[in-house]
Amino acid sequence: MLALMAPSVVFVCFLFALPIVLFLFRAIDNAEIPEALPRTTAAIAEWREGELPPEPVYAALVSDLAALRGTPQLALLARRLNYAIPGFRGVVTRTGRLLPQSMPESPKAALIAIDATWADPAAWGVLRQQSGKVTDFYLLSALDLKRDPSGSVVDVDRDHAIFVDLYGRTLTVSIGVTLLCVAIGYPVAAVMAQATPAAANWLLMAILVPFWTSLLVRSTAWVILLQNEGLVNKTLIWLGAIDAPLALVFNRTGVYIAMVHVLLPYMILPLYSVMKGISPSHLRAAASLGASPVRVFFTVYLPLTMPGVAAGATLVFVSAVGFYVTPALVGGPRDQMIGYFIAYFTNSAVNWGLASALGAFLLVLVAATYLVLGKLVGFERLKVR
Repeated sequence: MLALMAPSVVFVCFLFALPIVLFLFRAIDNAEIPEALPRTTAAIAEWREGELPPEPVYAALVSDLAALRGTPQLALLARRLNYAIPGFRGVVTRTGRLLPQSMPESPKAALIAIDATWADPAAWGVLRQQSGKVTDFYLLSALDLKRDPSGSVVDVDRDHAIFVDLYGRTLTVSIGVTLLCVAIGYPVAAVMAQATPAAANWLLMAILVPFWTSLLVRSTAWVILLQNEGLVNKTLIWLGAIDAPLALVFNRTGVYIAMVHVLLPYMILPLYSVMKGISPSHLRAAASLGASPVRVFFTVYLPLTMPGVAAGATLVFVSAVGFYVTPALVGGPRDQMIGYFIAYFTNSAVNWGLASALGAFLLVLVAATYLVLGKLVGFERLKVR
């Protein structure tokens, strides 16, 4: 048995689990600076903060930058230090370009002459903080925090604090989409469960056909349908419901509509599976004892369908938290969620450390939500064995 399972286990570990672990490790990995500045990171460890470093530290930096001159690693180092000290990219590249060919008599004076930033103890303090092989810089940045030159954790400038609001926006949209899917999916699943087999098959097919369509195609279709000259607005105007087109796209309304459409099958299918297995005799027994239809629903039917509600809500919420394509196409700048910024920092800004930190907190958010939901409704109802 174990021999038969081994290929699948190896496949999952090496092609699924290992890449995720390696990507998440980038949230604390800081090998770029020690590898690029080995002499400087060793010399700066003996420096007392609050004053300028001694000549040996400056000499070590001159040696390290001279060794990097003309190599791509200098640009990578400049980009990495620019994350911690805005504007430091230009300082590093200019210093590397203007360094003398041989060691100057006074490395301190030579570096300060090239750029006055090397005369700022605060800049050296940040450089020392970033000299270890591991760092909490990305994790703090993902929480709108940073370390000041003294090493204390403080809030970032208000103009640069975006990620805490981003987590709140992601949670708000995901919870809203989940509640809408429950409200729409529950009666649809109930109708399917009570319908004849032929009707249920047609309804199931109507749900699955869009489900099999590309996510990109469905999201793009909603952009066409919801625009001012789209079918939805034209139909509402023709019916006399509105006098002018409604703003239904490139805002939060469009995000909710498109995400609910995409994720609704994840709610309906678990609900339908559970409702189909509920015996009508339970409902008839409650009715025969004098319970009204409303009481039968709330005391018998709803509790029996809660495993489907819990499973469907979990699927919808977890999927919604990581959504990227639909909000990017249908939403506006203030409607983007964590997935958009992870993609941005991975592909555009090439800041894999911050992308990894955001992904780590997204994973924590999903795990915490799952644990809270499991405590509230029971892990058995989430199909955990």
